[in-house]
Amino acid sequence: MDSNICFLNSNDGTGLLGFDGQNLQTFNTGDVTSKIQSFIDSNHSKYIFLCLSYDLKNHIENLYSQNTDRIKFPAAMLWSPDCVAKINGDHIEIVQGPSNEVNKKKTRELLKGLKQQNGKTNNINFRKGINKESYINSVKTLQNHIQRGDIYEVNFCQEYIAESVGLEDVKNTYLNINNITDAPFSSYLKFNEFEVFCGSPERYIKKKGLNLIAQPIKGTAKRGLSISDDNLLQEKLKNDPKERAENIMIVDLMRNDLSKIAQKGSVKVDELCKVYTFKTVHQMISTVSCKMKSGTNFNDILKATFPMGSMTGAPKIRAMELIEKHESFKRGLYSGSIGYIAPNCDFDLNVIIRTMVYNKKLKNLSCAVGSAITINSIPENEYEECAVKIQKLLDGVSG
Repeated sequence: MDSNICFLNSNDGTGLLGFDGQNLQTFNTGDVTSKIQSFIDSNHSKYIFLCLSYDLKNHIENLYSQNTDRIKFPAAMLWSPDCVAKINGDHIEIVQGPSNEVNKKKTRELLKGLKQQNGKTNNINFRKGINKESYINSVKTLQNHIQRGDIYEVNFCQEYIAESVGLEDVKNTYLNINNITDAPFSSYLKFNEFEVFCGSPERYIKKKGLNLIAQPIKGTAKRGLSISDDNLLQEKLKNDPKERAENIMIVDLMRNDLSKIAQKGSVKVDELCKVYTFKTVHQMISTVSCKMKSGTNFNDILKATFPMGSMTGAPKIRAMELIEKHESFKRGLYSGSIGYIAPNCDFDLNVIIRTMVYNKKLKNLSCAVGSAITINSIPENEYEECAVKIQKLLDGVSG
């Protein structure tokens, strides 16, 4: 498969595939957000695929990351490929680069490669980055901060890591994860030494004209074994006071973030705590929107809204400080974002959850998982919830 490729798969028959070309920039030092904007400006009227690490926060706020970094993903990577194909069912439209049969054939071959098993069953051993006792102690400490009023909630995560993993061992990972999740913000990418297999159901932010839409997820329930079971679990999630409280806190945070760049009086909550059903889970999703001030650029939007509140907690900066103190790993790309910017500057970006990140030079494969901690959280239950969430992804590596 090509040295650089990015496939954004909506799992509804539509998608966007970028391939060919070396116009790939890595940003890790200096004024990273300004460098991102410069790349966007210099590739005006082109499609751009981008990866934003969670640790881009250190270039937006006065923060740092010193935890163990087993993947070494940079703060940001942006790529404007030679060819971009828009997929709609069996129809392929080349929207960047020569619209010829050669590029359409290559699109079909690349898509086939992402959907074809190699017949190999892998046995990859993941180890936990934090043991149960340490996890529970950290959660209790975070709850003490909540009790004191330092924060209201915090997204606390842990990493599962596999080492000495060969390229062949990860070949089917995207297909397996996508078969499990069937998610609307799924993506596969290979940039330099990194390979990312993402099964995300969550949108970070979308721009269309002057309109911005954010759709934070807070609140998860498993699927039932029968229709009646499924309906009961869905209804229970919809009316769960703890899950609703978590969601509403992040909605308030998102309203505040958007207000920094919004036209006066334009921030609104379009949907509050609506339950959506996916292949493996029910999710509580809210939709917050605004109309941007004229002249607002991508850099302005990043500085106002990144990282997304669903992956930090509230208040955002204090939550991120405590995350750094109590988590045992550097998040890197996990809880960052993958997406695209269109030639007209509209964009759509996901939240990187339910994702594997591989560094072929280090031969490390990382998968992280987290949950929202509130004053009402039971630490043991949060630990078990994380274990259940991640097991399906770990199984997905082996098929």
